[in-house]
Amino acid sequence: MSWHTTAVVEEFLAEAGAFIQADPVQNTVILTMAERLRVLPVRGRASAAYTTLFGWWRPAAGRDPVSAAFMHTPGFPVVPTAMTDRAAAELASNLAAAGRLVRGVNAEARIAETFAATWRQRTGAKARVGRRTRLFRLDRLIWPDPGPEGTSRKAGEKDRDLLTEWFDAFARETRDVPGQDQATAVDDRLSYGGITIWEAGGVPVSFAAAHRLMAGTVRVGPVYTPPARRRHGYAAGVTAAVTRAALDAGATDVLLYTDLANPTSNALYPRLGYRPVGDRLELSFDPAAEGTG
Repeated sequence: MSWHTTAVVEEFLAEAGAFIQADPVQNTVILTMAERLRVLPVRGRASAAYTTLFGWWRPAAGRDPVSAAFMHTPGFPVVPTAMTDRAAAELASNLAAAGRLVRGVNAEARIAETFAATWRQRTGAKARVGRRTRLFRLDRLIWPDPGPEGTSRKAGEKDRDLLTEWFDAFARETRDVPGQDQATAVDDRLSYGGITIWEAGGVPVSFAAAHRLMAGTVRVGPVYTPPARRRHGYAAGVTAAVTRAALDAGATDVLLYTDLANPTSNALYPRLGYRPVGDRLELSFDPAAEGTG
């Protein structure tokens, strides 16, 4: 068997950690999720991760080097690394045979399409385009000029309720998975100073979050401004501030994803010095046929 899977994040990191960290930019989602689970108390992992499954691929028997990996949290798409068509097809086949509830796949287009083709063969589920995203990496931070009214500050416990509300609003607006525990997500970010708020006139008007520093990288997101506060440049100001904080913390690469259907964010981040490094395709599967292998 070429694919090996586990729900124990320490086992995954022991087997595939070096492979993931060899390309921390392209593997940022798996890297940051694995680190989040690693630092969570054992009792909190199940509720926070919804029994996230990890896996790694060795092309032949024995101890061949790991050459691919994936992560899957129920309710979210499967997230594979770069891999061969054979590995992608076998991954889809294995997950279908195991009865894993898979709602979609988020990968480089070729990998996503190969996975989806095998998934349809095994389950009958058709794929449709959910979203297309672009990964950006900071080249050189460019501050907004003119900058927006106000200033940035680190979020604290007093902001928890407001941030939970804003995290939930962001998830609804971006059509993310419903029913997520946004309070837990906020608490996790607050625990390491991972949320920056922009204030105008002493009132919070926008926020930007950042994942933990891992393998020299920090990934920014989400960034959110309530609709009534938009078109004042607050998102630009808070993104520049959280980017500066990541650099000051020692990040050599600062990353973020955009939805290619959102012209505002795709125009904003290049003005702040971010440059595109790759696109991903998210395919969603017909839920009527999930996991019937």
